Amino acid sequence: MNSQPNVVPGQCWLGSPIDARPLFAAEQAALMATVRGLEPADWRKEAVPGWTVRDLVAHLLGDFYGRLGRDRDGHRDGPAFAPGETLEEFIHRINQEWVDAHRRVSAAALTDTVDLVGEQVARFFETTDPDKASLGVSWAGVDPAPMWLDSAREFTEFWTHRQQIRHAAGQETDPNPRFLSVVLDTFMRALPHTLRNSPAPSGTQIQVHVGGPAGGTWTVTVIEGRWSLTAPATGRPAARLSLDAETAWRLCTRGISSAAAFAKTRVDGDRQLAEAACQVVSIVY
Repeated sequence: MNSQPNVVPGQCWLGSPIDARPLFAAEQAALMATVRGLEPADWRKEAVPGWTVRDLVAHLLGDFYGRLGRDRDGHRDGPAFAPGETLEEFIHRINQEWVDAHRRVSAAALTDTVDLVGEQVARFFETTDPDKASLGVSWAGVDPAPMWLDSAREFTEFWTHRQQIRHAAGQETDPNPRFLSVVLDTFMRALPHTLRNSPAPSGTQIQVHVGGPAGGTWTVTVIEGRWSLTAPATGRPAARLSLDAETAWRLCTRGISSAAAFAKTRVDGDRQLAEAACQVVSIVY
């Protein structure tokens, strides 16, 4: 999948829109197959630092309710920022509060509720207007973000959490390129924001190539002093990074450190620019 110009005025540097809407129902079905296939002992295994599988499933339920309440139902009550709290601190705090509150809920009850509410979330995303202004995407440096990016970001979160559950249960990453190609394309929209503090002459290009059936090539170019995903590749880039899909998605979600990912990446050209691109993070971190 290759980045092409985005025609939305004012946000063309984000690259061409991604339509993740048709994938939510299939991702929800895959999630439920994973969750219903867990053994009782799997629910107590650590899925991410500090959270068990059951905690992570409860977190997904919180994401589902939050999206429906805010965007479908217009519900505006809920936790507020504490004095001096950053966005990242606020998100981590309310996520932990939700998980703590649901530790009294059984795995069976969580499973049935995630099934019920997740189907509603999938139906909601299928009806969204991709060009409508929506929640900001901090790791892409845009607020408000177009709904196409907000929904694609949400899709990547659901997919990533499913992989974390699979890994905790001893399963490999789901290799289905139908899902992973969209995840990687969304994650790479963080590149312009990642490189914002890496000045370079106008026209300088960096290419990131991810191999395999879910991969592609993304080119970021300096245009009028800003890194952008709009320009096509022209000539030899100043730096080119080549990595496999597993390393790429783990890098973007901090499942692997940037240093470890860089060590597994083939680099041609300017290593300083390549190292800057390898700082990419596509989650709230």
